[in-house]
Amino acid sequence: MIKSRSTRLGGRIWGSVLLCGLIGQIAWIIENMYFATFAQDLFEDVSKFGSNYYIATTLMVILSALTATLTTIFAGAFSDKIGRRKALISAGYIVWGFTIMLFAVIPMDFDSGKSGMVMALLVIFDCVMTFAGSTANDAAFNAWVTDVTDGTNRGKVNTVLSVMPVLATVIAIVIAMFTYDKGNYTLFFIILGVIPIVCGIISVFLVKDAPHLTRSDMKKFSDVFYGFRPSVAKNNKYMYVCLAALCLVGIAQQTFMSYLINFITVTLGITDYMLPLGVVIVLSALITGVIGVLYDKIGRKFFYLPLICVVVLGTLLIYLVKFMGESAYLPMLYVGGTVMLGSMLCLSGGLMSAFQDYIPKGCEGRFQGVRMCFTVLVPMVIGPVIALVIGINSFDAHDEGIAAPPFEIFLAAAVVAALAIIPVVFVTKDADRLRRAVLQAAREEAEAEEGGNAAQDAAAESAEKDEANKNE
Repeated sequence: MIKSRSTRLGGRIWGSVLLCGLIGQIAWIIENMYFATFAQDLFEDVSKFGSNYYIATTLMVILSALTATLTTIFAGAFSDKIGRRKALISAGYIVWGFTIMLFAVIPMDFDSGKSGMVMALLVIFDCVMTFAGSTANDAAFNAWVTDVTDGTNRGKVNTVLSVMPVLATVIAIVIAMFTYDKGNYTLFFIILGVIPIVCGIISVFLVKDAPHLTRSDMKKFSDVFYGFRPSVAKNNKYMYVCLAALCLVGIAQQTFMSYLINFITVTLGITDYMLPLGVVIVLSALITGVIGVLYDKIGRKFFYLPLICVVVLGTLLIYLVKFMGESAYLPMLYVGGTVMLGSMLCLSGGLMSAFQDYIPKGCEGRFQGVRMCFTVLVPMVIGPVIALVIGINSFDAHDEGIAAPPFEIFLAAAVVAALAIIPVVFVTKDADRLRRAVLQAAREEAEAEEGGNAAQDAAAESAEKDEANKNE
């Protein structure tokens, strides 16, 4: 066991992490869940719109994932090139808010002949919003987190960040209860557009680029795709193994995430879903916080394999609710949801920390595009396609013509998550070597900083003596 003392992060860094991390996830929750739910609500009449219910959701998820990945590749490299993250974070969040408001103009009442136009608007607006969000959050903010943390505190920071999506879900649901759920979609999208705008304005005064961040030596356009070079992959093979594990966990999550709210309200029939979802989120956050502290204290390798097994178990528990009576739906949602969500958040936070540890110094921005391919693009293409196939095959089971997400999407998620055991084994084997390397790097950086400060103090003292001698 390799123990270490965490490098202290100041209040300014923690404030930036919490503000930009939470607000960014509120915006992404709108994209990942409520944009999808909005599309499903528009096309919920299967007898009128046919399979548009699943097709609209699948197109939005896949094309926005592609947009997010391409944006992050170029914006991440650009932030390395200019040696600045703050400008992209602040401006990006402000623009992000305005793009969310675009959804307020999409019509709710339309006939089947205009369904193609409505679907096109949904997809286009989603991609525009994703472009702004990926520039600000996926590229700039994630690279900034890597800049300001080191191997002794990344576990804590990333597990805190992994909780942000579920806290954001609670906030979005509360706002939705008074707006979206009452049919006031326009107000819902306007309120949730204002939130990132305010965050962007505050970040101008709060966020500060890391002192050691400098312009990169990128000279060619091909340097943008540095992380995709076979030679780079060969020299950093464990980084890509780690990303493969994150990818499989992400596919499992995306198989059900876009349909989660409708699964609870329509499939399970729990219309008052705020309380159970809130309890699951709070318990999951507590579990994640405890594990995050232990990550940095004793090392992450002791948790990887147990956590992936718990992810599979929790996801299977949700599927097995299908074979129980309706009286068991709510209790099993509490138990299975907490086990599934808590373990997923812990595992994602740990693996994301390992990925950041593997990034070569000075390439933090360029590798965000690689991360997006593994954690967003592939999961958000494969996951929804799995759900699409399962969902369309379930239409015959609903006599009333209203689509309901089937239990089988959780069975599929459990199978995919089980595959992640393979790369997780290799990440676990390399964990001790990686931890020694990052701790050594952190010590060297701290010593260099202390030496620099000592040199500055000595220079200042010498200057004061010279000045005093002149005055004499």
